[in-house]
Amino acid sequence: MGRRALVASLGAVATVVVAASPTARAQNPDDASPESRAQIANAVRTLEPLLAAPGRSVARGAPGTIEHAILGYAPQKPWAVAEGALPPVRGGACPSEMASVGGRFCVDRWEGSLLVRTEGGGMEPWPHNQPPMPERVYVARSAPGVFPQGYVSGAQAEAACKAASKRLCQPVEWRAACGGSQGHAYPYGPKRSPGKCKDSGVAPMMTLHAETMKRGWGMSELNDPRNSALDGTVAKTGSFPGCVTDQGAFDMVGNLHEWTADPNGTFQGGYWLDTSQHGEGCAYRTIAHGFGYHDYSTGFRCCKDPS
Repeated sequence: MGRRALVASLGAVATVVVAASPTARAQNPDDASPESRAQIANAVRTLEPLLAAPGRSVARGAPGTIEHAILGYAPQKPWAVAEGALPPVRGGACPSEMASVGGRFCVDRWEGSLLVRTEGGGMEPWPHNQPPMPERVYVARSAPGVFPQGYVSGAQAEAACKAASKRLCQPVEWRAACGGSQGHAYPYGPKRSPGKCKDSGVAPMMTLHAETMKRGWGMSELNDPRNSALDGTVAKTGSFPGCVTDQGAFDMVGNLHEWTADPNGTFQGGYWLDTSQHGEGCAYRTIAHGFGYHDYSTGFRCCKDPS
């Protein structure tokens, strides 16, 4: 089944003909397995409440929409993703450090950083380039002008969100937040604008670990604290003012990968050296790692129900 047939199977999106972006280095859906094509079709179905929202003015399935971007890439090998479900519109307020996504849920405005509980019971910032330690208690923080936390696993991110009375975003929630009220392919609109988000920079593995590349990089090299201490790597939250949704969420593409609450292991949005190999913009996701994986590029943000 090719992309035209795949889209036709979605019913409401039946008029779309998906073409992979010429800038993407991604798996062509025509070459993917039926299981992979079914997986991306399901990912679009879970976004249906957003796609059918009365306030959405863009043409369903048109180039530049989140659904078009999702259907433009299929993983070569399927990997189960627990997409979750978009909550109903319920109204209510979000904390000041969070943005409201259509009245359905709240999302952190900025990529997550960590506070750690001290021996005296207080809280202090944890270094962004240090992997969290198993015996410490961490609390997620959403704040501008700080380096977001890398080196974090999905399980650690989930625990930190819970400690902040929040939760890790479901994969479908993350995509809905990234696309803004109109469900665009990028946080800022329908077309990629290079440099608007943190989507380029220094490659720390080649700078610091080129001599071990041939044998293969292990967790030691990938979690070297020096990787994100280099100038030109991770940027402080909000440093790219144009990389923001119309609902007020910053840096959802690039800077750091962001874990979601899929226990199978899914992080989304890409990081500063890759925002296209596994899909474009808000459709980018990596599904090849378990929930306990972490390296210098893996970060997170939290979601919460409005109150």
